[in-house]
Amino acid sequence: MDAADALDRSSLTFPLVCDERQQYEEVEAIDCDHQTKTTSVLKTCFNGLNALSGVGMLSVPYALSSGGWLSLILLFVIAVAAFYTGLLIQRCMDEDSTIRTYPDIGERAFGKKGKIVLSIFMNTELYLVATAFLILEGDNLHNLFPEMKLQVAGLTISGKKCFTILGGLIVLPTVWFDSLSLLSYVSASGVFSSVIIIGSILWTAVFDGIGFHQEGSVPLNWSGIPTAVSLYAFCYCAHPVFPTLYKSMKNKRQFPNVLLVCFILCTLGYASMAVLGYLMFGSTVESQITLNLPTEELSSKIAIWTTLINPLSKYALMVTPILNTAQNWFPSCSKKSRSFHLFLSTSLVLIEISDAKC
Repeated sequence: MDAADALDRSSLTFPLVCDERQQYEEVEAIDCDHQTKTTSVLKTCFNGLNALSGVGMLSVPYALSSGGWLSLILLFVIAVAAFYTGLLIQRCMDEDSTIRTYPDIGERAFGKKGKIVLSIFMNTELYLVATAFLILEGDNLHNLFPEMKLQVAGLTISGKKCFTILGGLIVLPTVWFDSLSLLSYVSASGVFSSVIIIGSILWTAVFDGIGFHQEGSVPLNWSGIPTAVSLYAFCYCAHPVFPTLYKSMKNKRQFPNVLLVCFILCTLGYASMAVLGYLMFGSTVESQITLNLPTEELSSKIAIWTTLINPLSKYALMVTPILNTAQNWFPSCSKKSRSFHLFLSTSLVLIEISDAKC
């Protein structure tokens, strides 16, 4: 199958399961994406783990408490469904080399209107998630330092707004990276912070006197299932980032393996945290497990402080599809000018800081 034949395809008429060697040869031969493929398998794993794991880990004990022990089955069902749809995204991109973003899939399925609608929803979601990260940073730091205020030119800026601005300034350099290979080092910090959070909470239970004495009430609480499902699903909402991760890989053959590793490790982490938190606090567990931790213990302080790293490490990865969409609006500028990327990414962060302060 030569390049001309692949470019002439007008629809996804070929079966999704076909010869993998043929697929990857076509993708490598006819890749019209301008992004440099410099990301190794290990670095893509870090980016994928960082996209999947995060603040949702703090809420899964509450989800398990709401739905009961049997609701944990839904976590694995959602994980399997999310993994399979991730593979379908890859296969769609293999079948049609013009598919480079998530909205491109919407165009192939529903035409131009589908692409526009999906692009609006996807970018709005990612924008709101990134803004929520800044708000979360401001709230958490304000809770740790409630007396913080700043006087500037006779104006008093509240502590929450100060910390929101500080969080935006911290993540600003990370959005300047136009390579996912470099961004993987930021992602690695997010992955390790998730491991530290689990370890700190486990230490609190085993060595700081909380223990595992709660058994829960009923195996299945039907009234709490909607809450449990929504929180479980929130843990696997990284699909808009998958096309970006796939495009950046040196060896695209390994993408299914990368997805498998990421989903297995993240699901084990989520399930472990859910069981751990539920055994520690039972039905009294809060919406974020850190709210239950004894603040006087060192392990609890480590867990609480480490939660500040997770949103910051995920920020750049979440806004990358937004920046790619914006750059496509100005192809003559974005493909040639490094300064244009800096201007675009800086403007986005400043706008989100402004929205987060409101």
